[in-house]
Amino acid sequence: MAELLTRYRFTVEEFHRMGEAGIFREDDRLELIEGELVRMSPVGSRHAACVARLTRLFVPLQEQAIVWVQNPLKLGEQTEVYPDVSLLRWRSDYYASGHPGPEAVWLVVEVSETSLAYDREVKVPLYARAGVPEVWVVDVEGRVLWVHRLPEGEAYREVWRLEAGEEVAPEAFPEHRLRVQDILGIS
Repeated sequence: MAELLTRYRFTVEEFHRMGEAGIFREDDRLELIEGELVRMSPVGSRHAACVARLTRLFVPLQEQAIVWVQNPLKLGEQTEVYPDVSLLRWRSDYYASGHPGPEAVWLVVEVSETSLAYDREVKVPLYARAGVPEVWVVDVEGRVLWVHRLPEGEAYREVWRLEAGEEVAPEAFPEHRLRVQDILGIS
């Protein structure tokens, strides 16, 4: 007879207390997804390079937005994620008083070297449900950029697939046009 499994769901507050108590190693890459701890993939060299490129490309916006790199976003009482790059609404304390929530976000970018299915099937719906207005998923392997806008329920009403030769701008900063090949690192 199969034994029933009992799962314990954590809150973001409990997740933080476990970290403060030293339950996790400093190099553990964890996210809290709907109360469950999820180990993130190790950062590969192409992933790291893409995050560095995105950071450089968004630096010109730093007078208007906070460029938030691999830092936490609290999407609810049981969900805290670490997107690769986010553009946040400007605050002089840089969110030192508490991790930003979806109301602070203009754009989230997830870089997928080995995690495309997870990012598109798990994280994008979480962002939509939380009301994050725009999400980009960089598919490093497939050399495409997926742009998601207008959250509704667990999906986005507008989704585009962009390739080298095309341009994109964050909806909040339409004048800040970026070439997709610059994001992807294609010459």
